[in-house]
Amino acid sequence: MAIQAVPTKGNLITTKKSLELAKVGFDLLDRKRNILIREMMTLIDRASEIQDKIDITYSRAYMALQKANTTLGICEELAGTVPVDDSLTLSYRSVMGVEIPIVSINAPDKADIPFGLYGTNSALDEAYLRFIEVKELTADLAEIENSVYRLADAIKKTQKRANALKNIMIPRFEETVKFITEALEEKDREEFSRLKVIKRQKEV
Repeated sequence: MAIQAVPTKGNLITTKKSLELAKVGFDLLDRKRNILIREMMTLIDRASEIQDKIDITYSRAYMALQKANTTLGICEELAGTVPVDDSLTLSYRSVMGVEIPIVSINAPDKADIPFGLYGTNSALDEAYLRFIEVKELTADLAEIENSVYRLADAIKKTQKRANALKNIMIPRFEETVKFITEALEEKDREEFSRLKVIKRQKEV
């Protein structure tokens, strides 16, 4: 339904400008949505790859740990020698105004195994190294899954705004422009007819 604006040339110019801005706004939102969708699809592919790697690495790590437990006995004491890792850091990057997390982890040097060689074997070393790899992959996966969630939320909001412009605001401005234009043209015709009548009366 058209906005019942007073049919003046000033209102016509203002409404045309509003219509143009709404169209530009829709184009920008549509472009933003497409960029966010592309970014999200790339991350989803990466998440799938990392999840497969985590599954394989977890399986190998637990097999190595099981072998170590079988050959060395329960490795609880040796596990206590592994230091607590608090190297996880979080920063952000922006994609079209959406804050995307960057998770960083400073993994220990794989050559620096915290337990001594005496009383251990290669199975325990492999389990330790595999679980370090799992930790790194889990940090990557957490970053990607959080990013996908944020992007999906931004896409939903962008789509909602774009739909509001496309289906409500732009048609409303177009109807208002049409209404004012037709009213002004009708007014011009009436004025022209009135002037013709006046001219004929003067000629009589």
